[in-house]
Amino acid sequence: MTPHSSVTADEATVLADLTELLARLMEDEYGLGDIPIGPHTTFNRDLELESIDLVTLAGLLQERYGDRVNFAEFLAGMEFDEIVELTVGRLVQYVAASLKAAGAS
Repeated sequence: MTPHSSVTADEATVLADLTELLARLMEDEYGLGDIPIGPHTTFNRDLELESIDLVTLAGLLQERYGDRVNFAEFLAGMEFDEIVELTVGRLVQYVAASLKAAGAS
């Protein structure tokens, strides 16, 4: 799939996209495949991602969605505790809202 091709703001689609990106990240960085990832999965506790992994994820999101999704800006608006407890579902909501806003503009 090419970047930006028929991306909708539908949360189920975004969840599938993020699950794929995270699975690729876990496989590439840690050799871990088949890790269950869902809306309640936390980046810190469940996936044990380091801050450098979040930078990699930001790059993957940029590759997939372009400038419509700014992961760094999303994180910058959070307190440390919120980042530690960040779930895949919360990121899905942010990405879906960003795509919807970009589509409406």
